[in-house]
Amino acid sequence: MDSTPVNWEALDALIIDFVSSENLVEDAAAAANSSPSPLSSPSSSSSPSISSSSYHSRLIIRRIRNSIESGDIETAIDILRSHAPFVLDDHRILFRLQKQKFIELLRKGTHEAAIGCLRTCVAPCALDAYPEAYEEFKHVLLALIYDKNDQTSPVAHEWAEKRRYEMAGLMSSVLRASLQAYDPLFSMTLRYLISIHKGFCFHQGISSAVSDLTHRLLLEERDAPATPLESMYEIPPFDEVDIQALAHAVELTRQGAVDSMKFAKGDLFQAFQNELCRMRLDVSVLDELVKEYCIYRGIVDSERQMIKGPTKRNQSEVGRSLSRDCSLEIDLNTSQHSDSENYSNKIMLDGSFTNDTEMSCEQGGDVGTHYGSEPTSVCEDCSTSWSNQCENTRALLRIRSHMNSEGNKRKRWCGRTAEMDCLPRLSFAKSESGTNPVEDKYEIALALKELVSRGMAAEAVYEISTMDPNFFTQNPGLLFHLKQVEFLKLVSAGDHNGALKVACSHLGPIAANDQSLLKTLKETLLVLLQPDGTTPGKDLPLNDLANMLQVSVGNRLGIEEPKLMKIIKATLHTHTEWFKLQMCKDRFNNLLKIDSLKEVNTDLIGAIKSRSKKDSNTNLSSQVTTTSSSTMTSEDGGSSSLMMMTQTSPREALWEESAILKVMEFLAMPRSDAIQLLSQYNGDAEAVIQQLFG
Repeated sequence: MDSTPVNWEALDALIIDFVSSENLVEDAAAAANSSPSPLSSPSSSSSPSISSSSYHSRLIIRRIRNSIESGDIETAIDILRSHAPFVLDDHRILFRLQKQKFIELLRKGTHEAAIGCLRTCVAPCALDAYPEAYEEFKHVLLALIYDKNDQTSPVAHEWAEKRRYEMAGLMSSVLRASLQAYDPLFSMTLRYLISIHKGFCFHQGISSAVSDLTHRLLLEERDAPATPLESMYEIPPFDEVDIQALAHAVELTRQGAVDSMKFAKGDLFQAFQNELCRMRLDVSVLDELVKEYCIYRGIVDSERQMIKGPTKRNQSEVGRSLSRDCSLEIDLNTSQHSDSENYSNKIMLDGSFTNDTEMSCEQGGDVGTHYGSEPTSVCEDCSTSWSNQCENTRALLRIRSHMNSEGNKRKRWCGRTAEMDCLPRLSFAKSESGTNPVEDKYEIALALKELVSRGMAAEAVYEISTMDPNFFTQNPGLLFHLKQVEFLKLVSAGDHNGALKVACSHLGPIAANDQSLLKTLKETLLVLLQPDGTTPGKDLPLNDLANMLQVSVGNRLGIEEPKLMKIIKATLHTHTEWFKLQMCKDRFNNLLKIDSLKEVNTDLIGAIKSRSKKDSNTNLSSQVTTTSSSTMTSEDGGSSSLMMMTQTSPREALWEESAILKVMEFLAMPRSDAIQLLSQYNGDAEAVIQQLFG
């Protein structure tokens, strides 16, 4: 199955919001004086539009859920009285809780207490809970005489432990909506994408490369829906567009979608969130996937850095030990770069420190290093290859020397508390983070990504070529784009001769061997004709190029792509394909930031043209931009407008929207199937329905 390019910076922002909202990480700044100073973590973008409820509210819900699932109903009721007493005012819920409490007392063999519960709690609630409650009360009395192990008894279902989980799910649904304690945006987006992925694969009869992961991650069970109060039954009818959008987005019956809308008082997006959160994720699997991704992306410290970070006490000793295996000093003045000054920094590894910035250099141990100012010698017996530890260490230190020293902005992974993590942890294959070469490989890939994201393409090319001379032979397209960045920076600085030298030496030969790059090369050379000072050397869309480099370098280093990246790639692809089949826009695309995840931009020339148009302020471009943006606003902002079901296929334009919705409603089928049926009957919805029901 193909994959869709992903904006990893947008995913980083969602992940950072998730781990922060769930208290899975802590700030590593407090430990900065005793640990290495890795590259800064990706900066978080603006917070998602769906505000995550407080961790405290979700913690309360989880405790209540855990209590009910373990059969401790009394504790669950006590927590409700303390933190959400209004929930117990609903006698429907109170009756079900008290009935379950009676069963749990019987299960423990405390018959006197069980009878007391019947007399003082269950019976009074049964009188005014709901019309069927008194009959249910009389029926549950049979549990007094039928054994819990008797599978043929009329109350076998009352004894079943499954009832606990149903009750716990119902309470979770009610409390989430009442406390507005929705899960973080990322977990909702992941649920939605995986559910669409499963539906698409089933509908198309194809297999998925990530099916094992998605089945372990998104469980089949769902929490019971929170039913609306009788007073909500008088709410005016909802727009059929909203009902069908909700029903097909989260796989509900039409009546289920109507009930969900009633409970949300007509708010489609709140109903959508309620239904998404009913889908259950295996928290232990999710946490492992997120942790692996965070380490790969440099959002959190790796396990080695968390556990075996160097201390000031042993830095000198380690430095002296290292000096016996390698030279004491590393010379950074080893090469010329076309768009940067000569290396002239010095890094001392003898245990003496002359600068405020600490870096880690691992060769036989952990060591803190500092930048000096005098040129020195280098390990002469080290070959230039990815697998050579000494060369990797030198390269890593050189790369960091290009960038301004920053404090440790990464987080430390702390995970969930034992109380919260009720599910068993699953073990994923982990890299040997306790060994120096693997640690350096992760850091090198991250450091090279950081170089490119800062526009330092020449430095990145040099370091990669030094460590692996064959890398760009196998990745010529990547070299082309990196040299394109170098070219644009030189043009921006007014160095046209230097830019032409880069074009002649690299861009031209690469494009000659790859015809698909010729158009890009021509557009790149046109930048030379722009007036001086108008070519932007900064603010180019370099993040996506940097991410591509990290993945390619990681693959060459033997670093496996995080499993979460594979899931996101596959599910975004099927999301796109699914809505092509549906021939409409996704109503919840913007809400879940799916549009941001798909916004990948590596077109540097396009960015320059866009900037040029913006600066020129022409009336035509202004009008086009205004019209385009207003159209998108009308499509994405209306709560019940038919514009949200924007037609994207000429074939669909033949049929009225009302006909499509009518077939979807009566036949309970996806939009694409409804359109296909209408095509067979010339768009006549009545004929379709009569033919199938006649």
